[in-house]
Amino acid sequence: MTEPTGKELGKKTAAAMALDHLRNGMTVGLGSGSTAEWFVRLLGARMREGGLDIACTATSKRTEALAREEGIVIRPLDDFERLDLTVDGADEIDPALDLIKGGGACHLIEKIVASASDTLIVIADDSKLVPVLGAFPLPVEITTLGWKTTMRRIAEVTGDVPLIRRGEGEPVLTDEGNFIVDCHMGQIADAAALATALNAVPGMVEHGLFLGMASRALIGAADGTAREVLPV
Repeated sequence: MTEPTGKELGKKTAAAMALDHLRNGMTVGLGSGSTAEWFVRLLGARMREGGLDIACTATSKRTEALAREEGIVIRPLDDFERLDLTVDGADEIDPALDLIKGGGACHLIEKIVASASDTLIVIADDSKLVPVLGAFPLPVEITTLGWKTTMRRIAEVTGDVPLIRRGEGEPVLTDEGNFIVDCHMGQIADAAALATALNAVPGMVEHGLFLGMASRALIGAADGTAREVLPV
């Protein structure tokens, strides 16, 4: 594989730093997205070298397929009572380490896996750091049944007209067969209040606000350095 540069190098460096948090015997959730994929590749290489013995579960079919290509055995989440650690990416990270996730349409399972973990470590390049969440459109997973009605309720909550996400002209379906709508609200003044309001919308399966879940972020830069960021 060609050595990455720029933003991709930042992603790889952050992913490599996350390997230092793994110990033999751990149960680990593998996140989804481009930075998490770097982690899966590096983890596979480390495990093939015989330097690590852990049990893993995946947050998406794509991650599961990549893990199997790398020789990593993937077990269903329900095989584990708890996970020691999940390593995942993010679309935005604020100073409190509150996140927006869901750009890859996987945030429902990502949130289930993160919630089942003692620790969530976020890995990202430094472009994902923001002072306030909201420049990245907030993904919301909704049921296909009554989806237009659900979108109207979401619009009432957000003050924005959400857009159903499409790929090749057709609505994007999640691994669970649901739609994704994206809310372009700009800066989110009160993420906790927004999360509560969205949770009350019938037909809303899960939103992409991950609040108070991450314990640390490992941030890579284009120069190949990485640093740890703790919530403030």
